[in-house]
Amino acid sequence: MRVAILALEGVWDTGLAVVIDAFGAANGLSDRLMGGTPRFDVSVVGVRRRVRSGRGMRIPVQPITPDLRPDWVIVPGLNTIVPGLLLQALARPDTLKATAQLLQWRQVGAQLAAACIGTFFLAEAGLLDHQEATTNWSLAPLFRQRYPKVRLNESRMVVAADRIVTAGAAIGHLDLALWLIRQASPELSNTVSRYLVADLRSTQAAYIIPNHLAQADPLMMRFERWAREHLKEGFSLEAAAAALSTSARTLQRRCGEILGKSPLAYFQDLRVEHAQSLLRASGLDIDAIAAEVGYVDGATLRTLLRERLGRGVRELRAELR
Repeated sequence: MRVAILALEGVWDTGLAVVIDAFGAANGLSDRLMGGTPRFDVSVVGVRRRVRSGRGMRIPVQPITPDLRPDWVIVPGLNTIVPGLLLQALARPDTLKATAQLLQWRQVGAQLAAACIGTFFLAEAGLLDHQEATTNWSLAPLFRQRYPKVRLNESRMVVAADRIVTAGAAIGHLDLALWLIRQASPELSNTVSRYLVADLRSTQAAYIIPNHLAQADPLMMRFERWAREHLKEGFSLEAAAAALSTSARTLQRRCGEILGKSPLAYFQDLRVEHAQSLLRASGLDIDAIAAEVGYVDGATLRTLLRERLGRGVRELRAELR
């Protein structure tokens, strides 16, 4: 498998390194355990002759030539999670050239992958329109507003659709690399996972901070504060809208535009977050915690935690201690 990693100016050092190292580990383990099959021919390429990482280190890149025909092209993220800086980076001449290059590769049959902020470059090229994708969860509101045609699901860690794969925040680079290795050999991917002590995760939901997402919009900030004050109560869209001096329709619409979910779903996110905090910091049993976050009994909360986080109460307590 021929893999080209497209390194842009300001690439996140760890993201780039972890992808390179994961494929390096796969090649080494393939040689030792599987007779050298499969193999990954990995190159780091750039649209500029000189590329520096986000930490200022020079990245040795190969020029993109007409005879470069990768099976997969990977776009690592940049070293920023500040929306304003990201928007500036998207408008740079080199990133515009990179976007055009991605379209060219796509036209000749290359499959594309990106992790974290790298997903923005695929979206800029229109390559994610009308399909499901994920991204760095902390920038989901910006992504959702800038690319309304993309069906964003930031709770997922890896999303594959139409020969394009996107992965979530930060160490999602490793999840992406493991997913790609799995396409060549599930056995090799499992072996690499064990050597790196890293599992291919299905969700990043447990890492999302609802308060951070609400900061993207003044109405959402006010709704979040109101919701936290009323977690013990049953949710009422009309009551929330009235308290915020807006209409239920407007609140519903803004939640969808900014957060990608209904006000009730976001309210439940806050309940889950508070329940996790209580599991970590208190000795309360699950029924008492359920009462603190507005549920009649622990069974309902157990179900919600399992649905949202993919883990039960016992697993969460073990992780949080």
